[in-house]
Order: sequence, then structure tokens, then C-alpha cells
Amino acid sequence: MSPRRIVTGALASFALALASAGAVTLSAGPAAANPCGFYETASDAYYNHCTSDGSHIVIEIDDWGPNSERCVVPGVTWIGSSSDIDGAWYTGRTC
Repeated sequence: MSPRRIVTGALASFALALASAGAVTLSAGPAAANPCGFYETASDAYYNHCTSDGSHIVIEIDDWGPNSERCVVPGVTWIGSSSDIDGAWYTGRTC
């Protein structure tokens, strides 16, 4: 095999590997933007209730002082400033 074919084949393999890595990164991006459950951005805290049954659930919020509870609907709910909220979780109850 000629050196030119070897180099061309290696470059093609490298380009394919880069394209595959890019496709995985692009498909993972939107899902990571709003994960299920509690998540924070630089300034805000959210709870994403991922469900297809339309249920409303009670979450417990770890904030300043005693923890509080809130009823959340399906989808993303803003629960406060990220500097005030340390976490939130499903209590096992509906509302």
C-alpha cells in the first residue's frame, strides 16, 4: 500500500471519529439543559418534574431555616435563587 493511501485512510478515519464525537455531543446537549429533579444555574434553582401522567407532586426544598414544601406541576419550576437553595427532592406525595 502506498504512503499516500495510508495517510488518506488515516485522515478519513480521524474525520469520521470527530464527526461521531460531535454527533454525540449535540444529541446530549438539550437533555443536559433541563435534567429531571433539582438543578441549578449560576443564579437560579429549579425543579424539573419529568412525567407524562400530568401529576402534581410535593417537593421538599432545602433553603435557609427550616425546609419548606411546594407543590409542583409537570415541567420546570423556578424555586428560588441558587444562593438560597441547597437542594430539593420529591417527598413521595402528590398534591
